[in-house]
Amino acid sequence: MDQFSKNTRLLFVVNPASGSNNTDWQKIISDFFSETSHTIEFLVLSEFSKPENIKNKINSFQPERVIAVGGDGTIKMVAESLLHTDILLGIIPAGSANGMARELLIPKDIQESIQATLSENTKTIHVISINNQICIHLSDVGFNAFIVKKFERENVRGKWGYLRAAWKVFWKHPTMDVSIHVNDKVVERKAAMIVLANATKYGSGAVINPAGQLDDDLFELIILKKLSIREIFKMMVSHQPYDRSKTELVQCNSIYIRSEKKLHLQIDGQYIGKVNHLQADLIPGALKMIIP
Repeated sequence: MDQFSKNTRLLFVVNPASGSNNTDWQKIISDFFSETSHTIEFLVLSEFSKPENIKNKINSFQPERVIAVGGDGTIKMVAESLLHTDILLGIIPAGSANGMARELLIPKDIQESIQATLSENTKTIHVISINNQICIHLSDVGFNAFIVKKFERENVRGKWGYLRAAWKVFWKHPTMDVSIHVNDKVVERKAAMIVLANATKYGSGAVINPAGQLDDDLFELIILKKLSIREIFKMMVSHQPYDRSKTELVQCNSIYIRSEKKLHLQIDGQYIGKVNHLQADLIPGALKMIIP
């Protein structure tokens, strides 16, 4: 029996606000499955949707697989309803950056990404709890989080919108002084940006966390002490080792960060707000992901 002749129950959670196009995801997905025996249903999110809406739909439909059609924020929202369950989480990349899809090598092609939702290959991954919110991909405080805030206010979506926001922030974002409690030590650091990394790279392709693995017992803390064009080039292009005087990487399973001054925080591409303390803890074996 092949993947098309099985009868699998799939719930597609579609975020029409993701990305920068007007793709009719319901029609494309419905057409794809029209000549198969699979049972599919849709939940279309709005700006007023809450995680409870997803949980209620899962409870009523009882899917074997839930597919997030959107960007990293959509995936995060769906993942909150699937922690420590046997329901598989799939991705159809439809966001501006699609970092987690890139991490899991989900195809960019629409038809190929839909077909990948039927894959029998799975990967059990950990997530990070950050101030009682989950992070499945990458979170940070400082420079990039401030860019995300600006980006959410811009009328231009996609990579150009992000670059426009980054240009505005680059010239005026100050460094921050933080106290970091990690691995039974307390260290003081001055930094431009601190990343809590579940994955290895941003949706842009920038490799921020070369040591990262989604299925180990650790997450990574990356401290960018200073913004440097050379270090950014390494992340984006050459992937050479970091200059330790500018970038520091620490592996851990729990961390506490405190700052006297409030810092911009983003989780999985969504701006959360300004915080002066951050507690992060690993949640092992949290999600079962569908991979190509």
